[in-house]
Amino acid sequence: MADAVSRFGASLKQKLSGQGAVGAPEDQIRAPLEALIADIAQILLFKPGDVVAVGESTLTALQTRPDYAVKVSNALVGFIEVKAPGKGADPNRLRDAHDRAQWGKLKSLPNLVYTDGNAFSLWRDGKLHGEIIHLEGDIETAGAKLAASAGLQRLFSDFLTWKPIPPTSAPALAEVSAGLCRLLRDEVTEQLVLGTPALTGLAADWRKLLFQRRPMHSLRTATRRL
Repeated sequence: MADAVSRFGASLKQKLSGQGAVGAPEDQIRAPLEALIADIAQILLFKPGDVVAVGESTLTALQTRPDYAVKVSNALVGFIEVKAPGKGADPNRLRDAHDRAQWGKLKSLPNLVYTDGNAFSLWRDGKLHGEIIHLEGDIETAGAKLAASAGLQRLFSDFLTWKPIPPTSAPALAEVSAGLCRLLRDEVTEQLVLGTPALTGLAADWRKLLFQRRPMHSLRTATRRL
């Protein structure tokens, strides 16, 4: 684990030093984070290629989608949200209005990691699982001297081995379903605003089916027949 975090730190220092291409700080974390996840997966004895972090498209109009969906053996196990260095890994303490609104939606997810590179946390249905893990050193300056804190390996082990827990009662099922349905509703709404062809076509079909506009003379004829 020490070597993996050291490589993570060296890569981040190079990207965040300002010597190369300048971009959003959270975007500079992405490639080193992907490499760190691959290293941790190997440490946890997953087979090469078993753990894949699928990056989502970077669209400023999107409000709900996490930065990564993580698959283990082609099965979706959870999500990772990346924040700019210094924001921390406690979404309840985020100050930015966009971040707070996003957390209001993402907390419905059952297995979600938040990180700003310096700290990592695991959230399940809006509740902190375990504790927030802080690396030893600052990712902008530590370089290869960045060190792993106790608990980082355990956090990712819990994250990558997550299994769904079936609701044991009708109220529990309703609660789980409601949160995920709200998230799905927001995703669909955003894609409609962006004009995604598959969804806009489906919406048009449903409008024609449910809200047909008949000429007035047709309505009068139908009324007389009744």
